[in-house]
Amino acid sequence: MIATFLYGQNDLRVCEVDTPIPGPGEIILRTGSASVCGTDIRMLRNGHSFATTENPLIIGHEMAGHIAEIGEGVTGWEIGDRVCIAPNYNPVSSKLTVMGMGHLDPGYRALGIHEHGAFAEYVKIPAIAVLQGNLFRVPDSLSLEEAALVEPLSCCYNAFEKARTSPGDTVLIIGAGPIGVMHAKLSRMAGAGHIILNDRHPERLELAQSLDPKMHTVTGDPGEIVNKLTEGAGANVIITACPSPEIQSRAIEMAAVNGRVIFFGGLPKDRACVPLDSNLIHYRQIEVTGTTRQSLAQFGKTLDLLAARVLRVDDVITSAHPVEEADKAIAAAGSGLGLKARIAFD
Repeated sequence: MIATFLYGQNDLRVCEVDTPIPGPGEIILRTGSASVCGTDIRMLRNGHSFATTENPLIIGHEMAGHIAEIGEGVTGWEIGDRVCIAPNYNPVSSKLTVMGMGHLDPGYRALGIHEHGAFAEYVKIPAIAVLQGNLFRVPDSLSLEEAALVEPLSCCYNAFEKARTSPGDTVLIIGAGPIGVMHAKLSRMAGAGHIILNDRHPERLELAQSLDPKMHTVTGDPGEIVNKLTEGAGANVIITACPSPEIQSRAIEMAAVNGRVIFFGGLPKDRACVPLDSNLIHYRQIEVTGTTRQSLAQFGKTLDLLAARVLRVDDVITSAHPVEEADKAIAAAGSGLGLKARIAFD
């Protein structure tokens, strides 16, 4: 099979390797679509401890396809079934796993992060991931390219649950990449009164607004438009979908009384200590929290929303590339011009 291996920082190689064979309890996925995540971009640019010259890693964790082979002891699935994969699982059960929050367990593993992932014609799904329920059946109403986007959308849905966006709320989303656009789609679904999308790339803002003409877009500091639309009250929900400590500080200042601020984008380790005005948090009763990854329940809920056409995400995909050109897909995703890039196997 053809696969894309990360050997280290800025060292991505397309190789031909043996197709994986399923062991007991395992399933082999024939990849139909795999999309590029910001994590893939960072792993390529910065390197990753699980991708080395001695042990290169097939990256990619947003995937959907057909079941190609089934290992001994697997029940409930058949060859040819269309599935999408929640990539995070635990090698052993834990209290968090039992509570439905295994994605937050420090010992979690992820396809494309710790184990070989989706930028390949075939992916081996570990037995424990099969057992924990990480495979989800894709309904006929969804294409595989849409199903591969359940993973990033469900990460946004995790934040959506924390934000508790209500009809009429003013929502400020800082970062207009594909994740920011997905946050905006969920906010629109909830009936937000005003959605403000902020980014430094006007091309991305123009593209995002073409998907939702009612959305407000702004480059530079968004404080002025927030004040104008809310008559100085501030935004009810603020989501920082960018890796900026300055934006996290600024978000507190723009939040309304009883506002909810979600730190969605993680920060570099050397910039993770952020000064916040705790008096604003105290006197305005602002809730400040963060979210990461998604639970299996959130993954399933997001799949249901897409299958019912409550939401659509196909319009977020702006380029498609063969697996041999995975480097071009990653470059397109990181260019700041388009939105979601995918690797197409179908």
